[in-house]
Parts: sequence; structure tokens; C-alpha cells
Amino acid sequence: MGPVADPTATAPKQARSRVTRRHLLEAAVSCLAEHGWAGSTVSVVAERAGVSRGAAQHHFPTREDLFTAAVEYVAEERSTALRELFHAGPAARPAVVAALVDLYTGALFRAALQLWVAAGNEEQLRPRVTELEARVGRETHRIAVELLGADESVPGVRETVQGLLDMARGLGLANLLTDDEARRARVVAQWCRMLDATLPDPAGPA
Repeated sequence: MGPVADPTATAPKQARSRVTRRHLLEAAVSCLAEHGWAGSTVSVVAERAGVSRGAAQHHFPTREDLFTAAVEYVAEERSTALRELFHAGPAARPAVVAALVDLYTGALFRAALQLWVAAGNEEQLRPRVTELEARVGRETHRIAVELLGADESVPGVRETVQGLLDMARGLGLANLLTDDEARRARVVAQWCRMLDATLPDPAGPA
């Protein structure tokens, strides 16, 4: 009987592989947000991540694999951060609405938007982006319902939450061209008033 392989021997290699994968995903989102689909290739991402093109293709055989995985990875990271920000559950409504809007004003949203545009012209990319957007959208909706303390069994509540997310997406689009912070703050305040009129106060009576 030969020597028994030490399972701990592969641990450093696996750890390095996870780090390399994370660097590639983060670099892919940055490239997509800054340069768009046309300017974001596997080679460009690999160079930014500090790895070889071969190493990048070992983790992600195709360009579509890399960029859809990158947007999904960062979306999951943002969802986790949002839940941790309000780890106790429903919180003050203005803070929740502002945090949800912030999801659509950073590099992740710009990268996702570039994927959407590319999917309109790239047949091989379209089904993957469609499925990804549906999955991320469902998760964001669940988080919004949880943090707002919304009861979707009440008629109109689901549509109100979805309207909030649609509004947040629209504010993210407006912010791509100009710094829209002042107008965004006014819109967020108005949405909070609308939510107060539609949803019960998650914090309960004062």
C-alpha cells in the first residue's frame, strides 16, 4: 500500500487559487465599468489582476464565463454587505431606502449595465445575462422586503417595493452622466414618505 496523501498539502494551492479567482472577478468588474464590453478582454483583465492569460482561462474558459461570474460575485458581495448593515432586520426606512439606492450608483451597476448592452448584440451572452439579472433581481427584492418589513400579502405592497427598486435603477442611470446626489436625496425622501403611507412602520410605534 502506497503512502497516504496528506490532504493539507493542497490547502495552500487551493487558497492561492481562490485569491487568484477573486482578483480576476474584481478586475473584470472594474474593467467593464471603466472600458465597457468592447474594451474589456480576458487579456486586459488578467493584466490588471496580475496573472497570466492562461491562469485566467483556467478559472474562466470563456469571456462570457468571466464577466457574468464577475457581476454575480460582486452582486453577492453587495447583498451580503447590505444584510450585515442591517443585521437586526427591519430598520429605519430612510436608511434602508438610501442603502438600496446606493446599490445602483457604483461600479457594480455600471458593469452590469455594460453587460446588458452587450447582451443586446451578443447572442451567446444574452441568455446568461438574462438569467443572471433575474437571479440578482429576485435576491435584491427579497432583501428589500426583509429590510423594509414589508408584508407582500397586502395588495399593492409587492408592487410598491418593486417600484422602489425600479426608481433606484433609474437614479443609477441618471448618475452615470452627472453627479445626481442632490436630486437623488430629494427623490429618496419623497419615496420614504410614500412608503410610510403604504407600509407599516417596521420600527413600530414610538
